[in-house]
Amino acid sequence: MTVATGLRAVEGTFSHRALFYWDEAGYVSSTVRFVLDGLAAGEAVAVAVPARWLRRLEDALGPAAAQVALIDIQESGRNPARIIPEFHAFLDEHAPGSVRVVGEPVWPGRSEEEYPACVQHEAMVNLTFAHRRVTFLCPYDVGALGPEVVRDAETTHPLLAEADTDRVRPSPRYSPELAYDRYNEPLSAPPEAFVVPFDVETLSKARRVAAEFAARAGIAEDRLADVMLAVGEICANSVQHGGGRGELAVWTTDDGVVCQVTDQGRFTERLAGCVPVSPYQQGGRGLLLVNKVADLVRTYTAPDGLTTHIHVCR
Repeated sequence: MTVATGLRAVEGTFSHRALFYWDEAGYVSSTVRFVLDGLAAGEAVAVAVPARWLRRLEDALGPAAAQVALIDIQESGRNPARIIPEFHAFLDEHAPGSVRVVGEPVWPGRSEEEYPACVQHEAMVNLTFAHRRVTFLCPYDVGALGPEVVRDAETTHPLLAEADTDRVRPSPRYSPELAYDRYNEPLSAPPEAFVVPFDVETLSKARRVAAEFAARAGIAEDRLADVMLAVGEICANSVQHGGGRGELAVWTTDDGVVCQVTDQGRFTERLAGCVPVSPYQQGGRGLLLVNKVADLVRTYTAPDGLTTHIHVCR
């Protein structure tokens, strides 16, 4: 485990810590110190936080902000499954040097549908970056998010820090596999959903039905191609890996549409769709594309099959 003092970490090691904060002053001082320490050590630094904090941190950093990649995570990480690929790209761009990242994937206002994917994202960070030269600091608003979220953060982060203190301690609850499995929650379609079975001969029909339904639901024309791509990729996976057939269900929500694909497959590779694929590898890019174009992707692995939800917003 990384040896840490305050928010400083041994250069060139993996470290993933939650920062618990209670107010703006603690948030800003702790994250700015973390960023400046990284710049002083010659590390590449990225800050991926909600827009309101991004502007505040940019002001607090002053001229040093020009040396930092500033990312509005409410845009880039609305679908939590997009975050790890973006971090991979940043690390690869600056390899073999050390990298430091402030990432806040869980913020007040995250929906109930998004939150489980956020916890699974935080759990997978430990798996996918364990051998990379990167230090993560993940702020959590203790007062606004509540005790259950804090407990989940303690389960997904090996180290815990508190704003405006030099205290960093190992988490007594650290168990990322447990956290991931806890949010492998059943997914289902409402009774009013429009349902279409498909197989290899009717894949194009499933894509067309999804796009036509989305158009009637008010999804912008330039996003209908995203719907077709995402549904097409997941349905093709069903045919190839999920028993040769599946079922598509589509329905409207307050802010868009959900496309559900069910089949007899199993989701055995948790990092599928989250890590870069070698340019020499044939295939394996479908889930990356789905995560890129969808506003949220959720999966549920059951003993007898797989359910995937694709959310596309208006």
